[in-house]
Amino acid sequence: MPSEHASAEMLGALSRLLSAVNSLDLSLDLPGSDEVRETRDEIADQLSDYVIPRLVQLEAPLLTVVGGSTGAGKSTLVNSIVGETVTESGVLRPTTRSPVLVHHPDEGEWFRPDRILPDLPRTDVITNDVYALRLAPSRFMPRGLAVLDAPDIDSIDAANRELAAQLLAAADLWLFVTSAARYADQVPWDYLRRAAERSTSVAVVLDRTHDAHVVEVRGHLARMMTSRGLSDSPLFTVPESEVDAHGLLPREAVAPIVTWLHDLAADPQGRATVIQGTLDGAVRHNIVRSHDVGDAIGQHVAAAQQLRGDVDSVYAKTIETLVEQTSDGTLLRGEVLSRWQEFVGSGELLKSVEERVSRLRDRLVDNVTGRRTRAAEVLEAVGSGLQVLVMEHAESAAEQTHRAWSATSGGRGVLAAHRGMDRASRDVRVTSERLVRDWQTRVFDLVRTAGSDKRLTARFLALGVDGLGVALMVQVFVRTAGRDDVAGSSVARKLLVGIFGEQEVQDLERRARADLEQSVVALLESERKRYTDLLPGPAGLDGAEAELREAARRAEYARHIDFLDGGRH
Repeated sequence: MPSEHASAEMLGALSRLLSAVNSLDLSLDLPGSDEVRETRDEIADQLSDYVIPRLVQLEAPLLTVVGGSTGAGKSTLVNSIVGETVTESGVLRPTTRSPVLVHHPDEGEWFRPDRILPDLPRTDVITNDVYALRLAPSRFMPRGLAVLDAPDIDSIDAANRELAAQLLAAADLWLFVTSAARYADQVPWDYLRRAAERSTSVAVVLDRTHDAHVVEVRGHLARMMTSRGLSDSPLFTVPESEVDAHGLLPREAVAPIVTWLHDLAADPQGRATVIQGTLDGAVRHNIVRSHDVGDAIGQHVAAAQQLRGDVDSVYAKTIETLVEQTSDGTLLRGEVLSRWQEFVGSGELLKSVEERVSRLRDRLVDNVTGRRTRAAEVLEAVGSGLQVLVMEHAESAAEQTHRAWSATSGGRGVLAAHRGMDRASRDVRVTSERLVRDWQTRVFDLVRTAGSDKRLTARFLALGVDGLGVALMVQVFVRTAGRDDVAGSSVARKLLVGIFGEQEVQDLERRARADLEQSVVALLESERKRYTDLLPGPAGLDGAEAELREAARRAEYARHIDFLDGGRH
Protein backbone atom coordinates (compact mmCIF):
# COMPACT_ATOMS: atom_id res chain seq x y z
CA MET A 1 0.00 0.00 0.00
CA PRO A 2 1.44 3.39 -0.92
CA SER A 3 2.11 5.34 2.22
CA GLU A 4 1.64 8.98 1.35
CA HIS A 5 0.85 9.72 -2.27
CA ALA A 6 -0.63 7.70 -5.10
CA SER A 7 1.56 7.28 -8.15
CA ALA A 8 1.10 9.61 -11.06
CA GLU A 9 0.44 6.56 -13.20
CA MET A 10 -2.42 5.41 -11.01
CA LEU A 11 -4.00 8.86 -10.83
CA GLY A 12 -3.57 9.39 -14.54
CA ALA A 13 -5.07 6.00 -15.38
CA LEU A 14 -8.10 6.51 -13.14
CA SER A 15 -8.63 10.07 -14.36
CA ARG A 16 -8.60 8.75 -17.91
CA LEU A 17 -11.06 6.02 -16.93
CA LEU A 18 -13.36 8.62 -15.35
CA SER A 19 -13.22 10.75 -18.49
CA ALA A 20 -13.96 7.72 -20.69
CA VAL A 21 -16.93 6.73 -18.54
CA ASN A 22 -18.35 10.26 -18.44
CA SER A 23 -18.15 10.60 -22.23
CA LEU A 24 -20.22 7.49 -22.98
CA ASP A 25 -23.43 8.11 -24.91
CA LEU A 26 -25.86 5.38 -23.87
CA SER A 27 -28.98 7.32 -24.76
CA LEU A 28 -30.75 4.55 -26.70
CA ASP A 29 -33.40 2.74 -24.70
CA LEU A 30 -32.47 -0.89 -25.29
CA PRO A 31 -33.27 -3.90 -23.09
CA GLY A 32 -31.05 -3.55 -20.04
CA SER A 33 -30.00 0.02 -20.87
CA ASP A 34 -31.28 1.42 -17.56
CA GLU A 35 -29.01 -0.96 -15.67
CA VAL A 36 -26.03 -0.14 -17.88
CA ARG A 37 -26.54 3.60 -17.44
CA GLU A 38 -26.88 3.10 -13.69
CA THR A 39 -23.61 1.17 -13.67
CA ARG A 40 -21.90 3.89 -15.70
CA ASP A 41 -23.11 6.56 -13.29
CA GLU A 42 -22.08 4.54 -10.24
CA ILE A 43 -18.57 4.08 -11.64
CA ALA A 44 -18.26 7.80 -12.35
CA ASP A 45 -19.61 8.71 -8.91
CA GLN A 46 -17.29 6.45 -6.97
CA LEU A 47 -14.23 7.46 -8.97
CA SER A 48 -14.93 11.16 -8.52
CA ASP A 49 -16.42 11.02 -5.00
CA TYR A 50 -14.01 8.63 -3.36
CA VAL A 51 -11.27 6.81 -5.29
CA ILE A 52 -9.44 9.71 -6.91
CA PRO A 53 -9.83 12.12 -3.93
CA ARG A 54 -8.66 9.42 -1.52
CA LEU A 55 -5.63 8.59 -3.69
CA VAL A 56 -4.68 12.26 -3.73
CA GLN A 57 -4.88 12.47 0.10
CA LEU A 58 -4.01 9.08 1.50
CA GLU A 59 -3.07 10.65 4.82
CA ALA A 60 -6.58 12.08 5.34
CA PRO A 61 -8.64 10.83 8.31
CA LEU A 62 -10.38 7.49 7.99
CA LEU A 63 -13.93 8.22 6.82
CA THR A 64 -16.43 5.91 8.51
CA VAL A 65 -19.93 6.13 7.05
CA VAL A 66 -22.71 4.91 9.31
CA GLY A 67 -25.51 3.51 7.20
CA GLY A 68 -28.38 1.12 7.63
CA SER A 69 -32.09 0.47 7.74
CA THR A 70 -34.92 2.72 8.80
CA GLY A 71 -35.41 2.70 12.56
CA ALA A 72 -32.08 0.98 13.28
CA GLY A 73 -31.00 3.84 15.52
CA LYS A 74 -28.10 5.18 13.46
CA SER A 75 -28.25 8.77 14.67
CA THR A 76 -28.49 7.76 18.32
CA LEU A 77 -25.58 5.41 17.78
CA VAL A 78 -23.47 8.13 16.09
CA ASN A 79 -24.14 10.57 18.94
CA SER A 80 -23.29 7.88 21.49
CA ILE A 81 -20.07 6.90 19.71
CA VAL A 82 -18.99 10.55 19.51
CA GLY A 83 -20.05 11.27 23.08
CA GLU A 84 -22.27 14.30 22.38
CA THR A 85 -25.30 15.22 20.29
CA VAL A 86 -24.03 16.04 16.81
CA THR A 87 -26.89 14.73 14.67
CA GLU A 88 -30.65 14.87 15.09
CA SER A 89 -32.68 11.70 15.48
CA GLY A 90 -35.85 11.63 13.39
CA VAL A 91 -39.14 10.60 14.99
CA LEU A 92 -41.07 10.75 11.73
CA ARG A 93 -40.02 8.84 8.62
CA PRO A 94 -38.50 9.69 6.31
CA THR A 95 -36.23 12.05 8.22
CA THR A 96 -35.41 14.96 5.93
CA ARG A 97 -32.14 16.56 6.93
CA SER A 98 -28.63 16.88 5.66
CA PRO A 99 -26.08 14.14 6.35
CA VAL A 100 -23.63 15.01 9.14
CA LEU A 101 -19.87 14.49 9.04
CA VAL A 102 -18.25 14.63 12.49
CA HIS A 103 -14.50 15.27 12.66
CA HIS A 104 -11.77 16.57 14.95
CA PRO A 105 -11.78 20.39 15.02
CA ASP A 106 -8.29 20.53 13.51
CA GLU A 107 -9.11 18.26 10.57
CA GLY A 108 -11.97 20.05 8.84
CA GLU A 109 -9.67 21.03 5.98
CA TRP A 110 -9.68 17.44 4.74
CA PHE A 111 -13.38 17.57 3.97
CA ARG A 112 -13.61 20.61 1.71
CA PRO A 113 -15.58 20.06 -1.52
CA ASP A 114 -12.39 19.79 -3.57
CA ARG A 115 -11.23 16.90 -1.37
CA ILE A 116 -14.18 14.48 -1.32
CA LEU A 117 -17.83 14.35 -2.45
CA PRO A 118 -17.31 17.43 -4.63
CA ASP A 119 -20.94 17.81 -5.70
CA LEU A 120 -22.27 18.17 -2.15
CA PRO A 121 -22.26 21.75 -0.85
CA ARG A 122 -20.93 22.18 2.69
CA THR A 123 -22.74 23.77 5.60
CA ASP A 124 -22.08 24.16 9.31
CA VAL A 125 -25.71 24.60 10.39
CA ILE A 126 -28.64 22.21 10.67
CA THR A 127 -30.60 22.20 7.40
CA ASN A 128 -33.30 20.18 5.68
CA ASP A 129 -31.36 20.27 2.41
CA VAL A 130 -30.73 16.57 1.95
CA TYR A 131 -27.92 17.24 -0.54
CA ALA A 132 -25.93 19.53 1.76
CA LEU A 133 -23.15 17.96 3.83
CA ARG A 134 -23.04 19.40 7.33
CA LEU A 135 -19.57 19.48 8.86
CA ALA A 136 -19.69 19.11 12.64
CA PRO A 137 -16.37 19.46 14.48
CA SER A 138 -16.25 17.71 17.85
CA ARG A 139 -13.52 17.79 20.48
CA PHE A 140 -14.49 14.20 21.38
CA MET A 141 -13.39 12.89 17.97
CA PRO A 142 -9.82 11.54 17.82
CA ARG A 143 -7.49 12.75 15.11
CA GLY A 144 -7.40 10.46 12.11
CA LEU A 145 -11.08 9.52 12.27
CA ALA A 146 -14.29 11.03 10.88
CA VAL A 147 -17.82 9.65 11.18
CA LEU A 148 -20.59 10.40 8.71
CA ASP A 149 -24.25 9.77 9.55
CA ALA A 150 -25.97 8.81 6.29
CA PRO A 151 -29.71 8.64 5.45
CA ASP A 152 -31.63 5.37 5.59
CA ILE A 153 -30.78 2.98 2.76
CA ASP A 154 -34.42 1.86 2.59
CA SER A 155 -36.00 5.29 3.04
CA ILE A 156 -39.34 5.83 1.30
CA ASP A 157 -37.80 9.05 -0.02
CA ALA A 158 -35.84 8.42 -3.23
CA ALA A 159 -33.45 11.31 -2.59
CA ASN A 160 -32.52 9.84 0.79
CA ARG A 161 -31.87 6.41 -0.76
CA GLU A 162 -29.74 7.82 -3.56
CA LEU A 163 -27.67 9.92 -1.18
CA ALA A 164 -27.18 6.97 1.19
CA ALA A 165 -25.78 4.91 -1.68
CA GLN A 166 -23.52 7.77 -2.76
CA LEU A 167 -22.15 8.30 0.73
CA LEU A 168 -21.51 4.62 1.36
CA ALA A 169 -19.62 4.43 -1.94
CA ALA A 170 -17.38 7.25 -0.66
CA ALA A 171 -16.49 5.53 2.62
CA ASP A 172 -13.20 4.02 3.72
CA LEU A 173 -15.18 1.98 6.22
CA TRP A 174 -18.82 1.05 6.49
CA LEU A 175 -20.32 0.91 9.95
CA PHE A 176 -23.48 -0.88 8.93
CA VAL A 177 -26.30 -0.68 11.47
CA THR A 178 -29.25 -3.05 11.59
CA SER A 179 -31.59 -4.31 14.28
CA ALA A 180 -33.01 -7.57 15.49
CA ALA A 181 -36.21 -6.73 13.66
CA ARG A 182 -34.55 -5.75 10.35
CA TYR A 183 -31.29 -7.67 10.00
CA ALA A 184 -32.71 -10.26 7.59
CA ASP A 185 -34.34 -7.71 5.26
CA GLN A 186 -33.35 -7.84 1.61
CA VAL A 187 -32.25 -4.22 1.18
CA PRO A 188 -29.48 -4.30 3.83
CA TRP A 189 -28.12 -7.49 2.36
CA ASP A 190 -28.13 -6.04 -1.13
CA TYR A 191 -25.79 -3.35 0.20
CA LEU A 192 -23.66 -5.80 2.15
CA ARG A 193 -23.37 -8.00 -0.95
CA ARG A 194 -22.03 -5.01 -2.88
CA ALA A 195 -19.59 -4.32 -0.07
CA ALA A 196 -18.30 -7.89 -0.30
CA GLU A 197 -18.01 -7.63 -4.11
CA ARG A 198 -15.96 -4.44 -3.77
CA SER A 199 -13.88 -5.74 -0.84
CA THR A 200 -15.08 -2.72 1.10
CA SER A 201 -14.04 -2.65 4.75
CA VAL A 202 -17.19 -3.28 6.78
CA ALA A 203 -18.17 -3.56 10.41
CA VAL A 204 -21.73 -4.56 11.27
CA VAL A 205 -23.61 -3.31 14.33
CA LEU A 206 -26.60 -5.27 15.60
CA ASP A 207 -28.44 -2.52 17.42
CA ARG A 208 -31.48 -2.44 19.71
CA THR A 209 -31.33 -6.15 20.56
CA HIS A 210 -33.05 -7.46 23.67
CA ASP A 211 -30.88 -9.54 25.98
CA ALA A 212 -33.15 -12.53 25.55
CA HIS A 213 -32.54 -12.63 21.83
CA VAL A 214 -28.91 -11.52 21.55
CA VAL A 215 -27.37 -14.98 21.30
CA GLU A 216 -29.85 -16.33 18.77
CA VAL A 217 -29.96 -13.25 16.55
CA ARG A 218 -26.23 -12.61 16.68
CA GLY A 219 -25.49 -16.23 15.76
CA HIS A 220 -27.88 -16.14 12.82
CA LEU A 221 -26.49 -12.81 11.62
CA ALA A 222 -22.90 -14.09 11.90
CA ARG A 223 -23.76 -17.13 9.79
CA MET A 224 -25.40 -14.90 7.17
CA MET A 225 -22.31 -12.69 7.08
CA THR A 226 -20.02 -15.72 6.63
CA SER A 227 -22.11 -17.15 3.80
CA ARG A 228 -21.99 -13.80 2.02
CA GLY A 229 -18.26 -13.23 2.15
CA LEU A 230 -18.14 -11.04 5.26
CA SER A 231 -16.63 -13.50 7.72
CA ASP A 232 -13.69 -11.15 8.43
CA SER A 233 -15.94 -8.18 9.22
CA PRO A 234 -16.30 -7.26 12.90
CA LEU A 235 -19.76 -7.76 14.35
CA PHE A 236 -20.77 -5.58 17.31
CA THR A 237 -23.90 -5.90 19.42
CA VAL A 238 -25.58 -2.96 21.12
CA PRO A 239 -28.24 -4.08 23.62
CA GLU A 240 -31.60 -2.41 23.96
CA SER A 241 -30.93 0.44 26.41
CA GLU A 242 -32.47 3.60 27.78
CA VAL A 243 -30.92 6.86 26.59
CA ASP A 244 -29.93 9.63 28.96
CA ALA A 245 -31.14 13.24 29.01
CA HIS A 246 -28.95 14.03 26.01
CA GLY A 247 -30.26 11.12 23.97
CA LEU A 248 -27.07 9.08 24.40
CA LEU A 249 -26.78 5.37 25.04
CA PRO A 250 -24.87 4.17 28.12
CA ARG A 251 -21.14 4.38 27.53
CA GLU A 252 -20.66 0.67 28.16
CA ALA A 253 -23.22 -0.19 25.45
CA VAL A 254 -21.05 1.34 22.72
CA ALA A 255 -17.64 0.91 24.35
CA PRO A 256 -16.47 -1.97 22.07
CA ILE A 257 -17.26 0.09 18.94
CA VAL A 258 -15.64 3.25 20.34
CA THR A 259 -12.52 1.37 21.36
CA TRP A 260 -12.19 -0.31 17.96
CA LEU A 261 -12.61 2.97 16.06
CA HIS A 262 -10.23 4.89 18.33
CA ASP A 263 -7.63 2.14 18.01
CA LEU A 264 -7.88 2.42 14.22
CA ALA A 265 -7.47 6.18 14.42
CA ALA A 266 -4.37 5.81 16.61
CA ASP A 267 -2.77 3.07 14.48
CA PRO A 268 -1.39 4.40 11.17
CA GLN A 269 -0.73 0.90 9.87
CA GLY A 270 -4.16 -0.39 10.86
CA ARG A 271 -5.81 2.65 9.32
CA ALA A 272 -3.76 2.18 6.16
CA THR A 273 -4.81 -1.48 5.95
CA VAL A 274 -8.48 -0.54 6.08
CA ILE A 275 -8.01 2.16 3.44
CA GLN A 276 -5.96 -0.17 1.23
CA GLY A 277 -8.59 -2.88 1.31
CA THR A 278 -11.39 -0.50 0.38
CA LEU A 279 -9.39 1.43 -2.22
CA ASP A 280 -8.05 -1.65 -3.95
CA GLY A 281 -11.48 -3.24 -3.95
CA ALA A 282 -13.07 -0.11 -5.35
CA VAL A 283 -10.49 0.21 -8.13
CA ARG A 284 -10.73 -3.47 -9.04
CA HIS A 285 -14.52 -3.49 -8.96
CA ASN A 286 -14.83 -0.40 -11.12
CA ILE A 287 -12.36 -1.76 -13.65
CA VAL A 288 -14.43 -4.93 -13.98
CA ARG A 289 -17.66 -2.96 -14.25
CA SER A 290 -16.11 -0.72 -16.90
CA HIS A 291 -15.58 -3.77 -19.09
CA ASP A 292 -19.21 -4.74 -18.44
CA VAL A 293 -20.28 -1.32 -19.69
CA GLY A 294 -17.96 -1.76 -22.67
CA ASP A 295 -19.76 -5.01 -23.55
CA ALA A 296 -23.06 -3.15 -23.61
CA ILE A 297 -21.75 -0.49 -25.99
CA GLY A 298 -21.79 -3.06 -28.79
CA GLN A 299 -25.56 -3.28 -28.47
CA HIS A 300 -25.82 0.48 -28.80
CA VAL A 301 -23.57 0.44 -31.86
CA ALA A 302 -25.75 -2.21 -33.54
CA ALA A 303 -28.97 -0.40 -32.61
CA ALA A 304 -27.64 2.97 -33.79
CA GLN A 305 -26.51 1.42 -37.07
CA GLN A 306 -29.92 -0.15 -37.62
CA LEU A 307 -31.76 3.10 -36.91
CA ARG A 308 -29.38 5.07 -39.07
CA GLY A 309 -29.75 2.46 -41.81
CA ASP A 310 -33.54 2.83 -41.66
CA VAL A 311 -33.23 6.59 -42.09
CA ASP A 312 -30.68 6.36 -44.88
CA SER A 313 -32.74 3.79 -46.77
CA VAL A 314 -35.96 5.80 -46.56
CA TYR A 315 -34.37 9.09 -47.61
CA ALA A 316 -32.22 7.56 -50.36
CA LYS A 317 -35.34 6.05 -51.92
CA THR A 318 -37.27 9.28 -51.42
CA ILE A 319 -34.54 11.33 -53.08
CA GLU A 320 -34.39 8.89 -55.98
CA THR A 321 -38.15 9.04 -56.48
CA LEU A 322 -38.35 12.83 -56.15
CA VAL A 323 -35.49 13.39 -58.59
CA GLU A 324 -37.18 11.04 -61.05
CA GLN A 325 -40.55 12.76 -60.73
CA THR A 326 -39.04 16.17 -61.39
CA SER A 327 -37.91 14.96 -64.84
CA ASP A 328 -40.42 12.32 -66.03
CA GLY A 329 -43.29 14.63 -66.88
CA THR A 330 -45.05 14.22 -63.52
CA LEU A 331 -44.94 17.97 -62.92
CA LEU A 332 -46.29 18.88 -66.37
CA ARG A 333 -49.83 17.93 -65.47
CA GLY A 334 -52.92 19.56 -64.07
CA GLU A 335 -52.58 23.29 -63.43
CA VAL A 336 -49.04 23.47 -64.81
CA LEU A 337 -50.04 21.79 -68.09
CA SER A 338 -53.13 23.96 -68.42
CA ARG A 339 -51.17 27.19 -67.95
CA TRP A 340 -48.42 26.04 -70.29
CA GLN A 341 -50.87 25.18 -73.05
CA GLU A 342 -52.53 28.56 -72.66
CA PHE A 343 -49.10 30.15 -73.01
CA VAL A 344 -48.02 28.31 -76.18
CA GLY A 345 -51.49 28.14 -77.68
CA SER A 346 -52.39 25.50 -80.26
CA GLY A 347 -49.08 25.76 -82.10
CA GLU A 348 -49.60 29.38 -83.04
CA LEU A 349 -46.61 30.63 -81.01
CA LEU A 350 -44.29 28.09 -82.61
CA LYS A 351 -45.49 28.95 -86.10
CA SER A 352 -44.92 32.60 -85.33
CA VAL A 353 -41.32 32.19 -84.24
CA GLU A 354 -40.57 30.16 -87.38
CA GLU A 355 -41.66 32.96 -89.72
CA ARG A 356 -39.35 35.56 -91.07
CA VAL A 357 -37.71 37.82 -88.50
CA SER A 358 -39.12 40.96 -90.09
CA ARG A 359 -42.68 39.68 -89.82
CA LEU A 360 -42.08 38.29 -86.26
CA ARG A 361 -40.83 41.64 -85.04
CA ASP A 362 -43.99 43.42 -86.10
CA ARG A 363 -46.33 40.66 -84.98
CA LEU A 364 -44.86 39.53 -81.68
CA VAL A 365 -43.56 42.73 -80.16
CA ASP A 366 -47.14 43.98 -80.09
CA ASN A 367 -48.03 40.96 -77.96
CA VAL A 368 -45.07 41.08 -75.55
CA THR A 369 -47.14 42.18 -72.56
CA GLY A 370 -49.75 39.48 -73.01
CA ARG A 371 -47.18 36.73 -73.46
CA ARG A 372 -45.20 37.75 -70.40
CA THR A 373 -48.35 37.83 -68.29
CA ARG A 374 -49.10 34.27 -69.37
CA ALA A 375 -45.50 33.33 -68.60
CA ALA A 376 -45.93 34.59 -65.04
CA GLU A 377 -49.02 32.39 -64.67
CA VAL A 378 -47.08 29.37 -65.89
CA LEU A 379 -44.23 30.27 -63.54
CA GLU A 380 -46.58 30.43 -60.57
CA ALA A 381 -48.15 27.09 -61.47
CA VAL A 382 -44.71 25.52 -61.93
CA GLY A 383 -43.54 26.84 -58.56
CA SER A 384 -46.65 25.66 -56.74
CA GLY A 385 -46.52 22.20 -58.32
CA LEU A 386 -42.82 21.74 -57.55
CA GLN A 387 -43.25 22.89 -53.97
CA VAL A 388 -46.15 20.52 -53.36
CA LEU A 389 -44.15 17.63 -54.82
CA VAL A 390 -41.16 18.35 -52.58
CA MET A 391 -43.32 18.70 -49.45
CA GLU A 392 -45.22 15.48 -50.19
CA HIS A 393 -41.98 13.54 -50.38
CA ALA A 394 -40.59 15.16 -47.23
CA GLU A 395 -43.74 14.25 -45.29
CA SER A 396 -43.75 10.71 -46.70
CA ALA A 397 -40.11 10.16 -45.71
CA ALA A 398 -40.81 11.37 -42.16
CA GLU A 399 -43.80 9.03 -41.84
CA GLN A 400 -41.82 6.05 -43.14
CA THR A 401 -38.89 6.74 -40.82
CA HIS A 402 -41.19 7.13 -37.84
CA ARG A 403 -42.85 3.81 -38.70
CA ALA A 404 -39.50 2.02 -39.02
CA TRP A 405 -38.16 3.43 -35.75
CA SER A 406 -41.39 2.64 -33.92
CA ALA A 407 -40.76 -1.04 -34.64
CA THR A 408 -37.63 -1.12 -32.42
CA SER A 409 -37.17 -0.46 -28.71
CA GLY A 410 -34.28 1.93 -29.34
CA GLY A 411 -36.25 3.86 -31.95
CA ARG A 412 -39.33 4.09 -29.74
CA GLY A 413 -37.24 5.59 -26.97
CA VAL A 414 -35.80 8.25 -29.27
CA LEU A 415 -39.22 9.12 -30.68
CA ALA A 416 -40.75 9.32 -27.21
CA ALA A 417 -38.13 11.88 -26.22
CA HIS A 418 -38.59 14.00 -29.38
CA ARG A 419 -42.14 14.81 -30.38
CA GLY A 420 -43.20 15.62 -33.92
CA MET A 421 -40.81 13.24 -35.67
CA ASP A 422 -43.71 11.63 -37.57
CA ARG A 423 -43.91 14.78 -39.67
CA ALA A 424 -41.47 16.76 -41.72
CA SER A 425 -39.84 19.74 -40.04
CA ARG A 426 -42.04 22.67 -39.13
CA ASP A 427 -40.32 24.97 -41.59
CA VAL A 428 -40.39 22.57 -44.55
CA ARG A 429 -43.06 24.67 -46.25
CA VAL A 430 -40.97 27.83 -46.04
CA THR A 431 -37.82 25.97 -47.00
CA SER A 432 -39.40 24.31 -50.03
CA GLU A 433 -40.93 27.62 -51.13
CA ARG A 434 -37.51 29.26 -50.93
CA LEU A 435 -35.95 26.34 -52.82
CA VAL A 436 -38.38 26.73 -55.71
CA ARG A 437 -38.11 30.49 -55.82
CA ASP A 438 -34.31 30.46 -55.76
CA TRP A 439 -34.12 27.77 -58.43
CA GLN A 440 -36.45 29.68 -60.74
CA THR A 441 -34.37 32.81 -60.26
CA ARG A 442 -31.21 30.91 -61.23
CA VAL A 443 -32.94 29.48 -64.32
CA PHE A 444 -33.80 33.01 -65.42
CA ASP A 445 -30.18 34.00 -64.83
CA LEU A 446 -29.04 31.13 -67.06
CA VAL A 447 -31.38 32.27 -69.83
CA ARG A 448 -30.40 35.90 -69.39
CA THR A 449 -26.70 35.10 -69.61
CA ALA A 450 -27.13 32.76 -72.58
CA GLY A 451 -29.23 35.33 -74.44
CA SER A 452 -26.99 38.31 -73.75
CA ASP A 453 -26.07 38.59 -77.46
CA LYS A 454 -29.56 37.79 -78.65
CA ARG A 455 -31.56 40.41 -76.83
CA LEU A 456 -32.42 42.32 -79.98
CA THR A 457 -33.70 39.31 -81.97
CA ALA A 458 -37.42 39.15 -82.62
CA ARG A 459 -37.65 35.69 -81.09
CA PHE A 460 -35.96 36.78 -77.85
CA LEU A 461 -37.99 39.97 -77.63
CA ALA A 462 -41.21 38.11 -78.29
CA LEU A 463 -40.74 35.61 -75.45
CA GLY A 464 -38.42 37.53 -73.12
CA VAL A 465 -36.42 36.02 -70.25
CA ASP A 466 -39.59 34.92 -68.42
CA GLY A 467 -41.03 33.05 -71.38
CA LEU A 468 -37.76 31.35 -72.27
CA GLY A 469 -37.09 30.56 -68.61
CA VAL A 470 -40.48 28.87 -68.31
CA ALA A 471 -39.79 26.92 -71.50
CA LEU A 472 -36.46 25.75 -70.03
CA MET A 473 -38.20 24.64 -66.83
CA VAL A 474 -40.67 22.62 -68.89
CA GLN A 475 -37.75 20.97 -70.66
CA VAL A 476 -36.19 20.06 -67.34
CA PHE A 477 -39.46 18.50 -66.15
CA VAL A 478 -39.74 16.22 -69.21
CA ARG A 479 -36.05 15.39 -69.65
CA THR A 480 -36.50 11.65 -69.08
CA ALA A 481 -40.00 11.43 -70.54
CA GLY A 482 -40.70 10.52 -74.15
CA ARG A 483 -40.57 13.76 -76.14
CA ASP A 484 -44.09 13.23 -77.38
CA ASP A 485 -45.48 11.87 -74.12
CA VAL A 486 -46.31 15.24 -72.59
CA ALA A 487 -48.46 17.71 -74.43
CA GLY A 488 -46.63 20.87 -75.32
CA SER A 489 -43.16 19.68 -74.30
CA SER A 490 -41.87 19.55 -77.87
CA VAL A 491 -42.93 23.16 -78.34
CA ALA A 492 -40.67 24.27 -75.49
CA ARG A 493 -37.66 22.58 -77.00
CA LYS A 494 -38.26 24.00 -80.45
CA LEU A 495 -38.65 27.49 -79.01
CA LEU A 496 -35.34 27.18 -77.13
CA VAL A 497 -33.43 25.59 -80.02
CA GLY A 498 -34.77 28.23 -82.40
CA ILE A 499 -33.13 30.94 -80.27
CA PHE A 500 -30.07 29.32 -78.67
CA GLY A 501 -29.24 26.38 -80.91
CA GLU A 502 -29.17 22.66 -80.11
CA GLN A 503 -25.83 22.51 -78.28
CA GLU A 504 -26.50 25.45 -76.00
CA VAL A 505 -29.99 24.22 -75.15
CA GLN A 506 -28.54 20.88 -74.07
CA ASP A 507 -26.08 22.71 -71.84
CA LEU A 508 -28.85 24.90 -70.35
CA GLU A 509 -30.99 21.84 -69.65
CA ARG A 510 -28.09 20.03 -68.00
CA ARG A 511 -27.20 22.95 -65.77
CA ALA A 512 -30.79 23.74 -64.74
CA ARG A 513 -31.45 20.06 -64.11
CA ALA A 514 -28.32 19.61 -61.97
CA ASP A 515 -29.21 22.73 -60.00
CA LEU A 516 -32.71 21.42 -59.25
CA GLU A 517 -31.44 17.99 -58.23
CA GLN A 518 -28.84 19.52 -55.94
CA SER A 519 -31.48 21.72 -54.30
CA VAL A 520 -34.03 18.98 -53.61
CA VAL A 521 -31.31 16.61 -52.40
CA ALA A 522 -30.02 19.27 -50.00
CA LEU A 523 -33.50 19.83 -48.58
CA LEU A 524 -34.16 16.13 -48.02
CA GLU A 525 -30.69 15.66 -46.57
CA SER A 526 -31.46 18.34 -44.00
CA GLU A 527 -34.70 16.51 -43.21
CA ARG A 528 -32.78 13.24 -42.86
CA LYS A 529 -30.30 14.93 -40.53
CA ARG A 530 -33.14 15.68 -38.08
CA TYR A 531 -33.19 11.96 -37.35
CA THR A 532 -29.50 11.10 -37.52
CA ASP A 533 -28.71 13.97 -35.15
CA LEU A 534 -30.76 12.16 -32.51
CA LEU A 535 -28.53 9.08 -32.69
CA PRO A 536 -25.12 8.43 -31.17
CA GLY A 537 -22.62 7.97 -33.97
CA PRO A 538 -21.57 4.30 -34.36
CA ALA A 539 -17.99 5.37 -35.06
CA GLY A 540 -18.02 7.53 -31.95
CA LEU A 541 -19.41 4.66 -29.88
CA ASP A 542 -16.74 2.30 -31.24
CA GLY A 543 -14.09 4.83 -30.33
CA ALA A 544 -15.63 5.35 -26.89
CA GLU A 545 -15.62 1.60 -26.24
CA ALA A 546 -11.98 1.30 -27.29
CA GLU A 547 -11.02 4.25 -25.08
CA LEU A 548 -12.96 2.82 -22.13
CA ARG A 549 -11.30 -0.58 -22.41
CA GLU A 550 -7.83 0.91 -22.83
CA ALA A 551 -8.37 3.16 -19.80
CA ALA A 552 -9.53 0.16 -17.77
CA ARG A 553 -6.47 -1.86 -18.83
CA ARG A 554 -4.14 0.95 -17.82
CA ALA A 555 -5.92 1.30 -14.48
CA GLU A 556 -5.52 -2.43 -13.85
CA TYR A 557 -1.80 -2.24 -14.66
CA ALA A 558 -1.36 0.74 -12.31
CA ARG A 559 -3.33 -1.10 -9.63
CA HIS A 560 -0.91 -4.02 -9.75
CA ILE A 561 2.04 -1.70 -9.34
CA ASP A 562 0.55 0.46 -6.56
CA PHE A 563 -1.40 -2.08 -4.54
CA LEU A 564 -0.47 -5.64 -5.42
CA ASP A 565 3.29 -5.23 -5.81
CA GLY A 566 3.49 -3.39 -2.50
CA GLY A 567 4.93 -0.12 -3.72
CA ARG A 568 5.80 2.02 -6.70
CA HIS A 569 8.71 2.13 -9.01
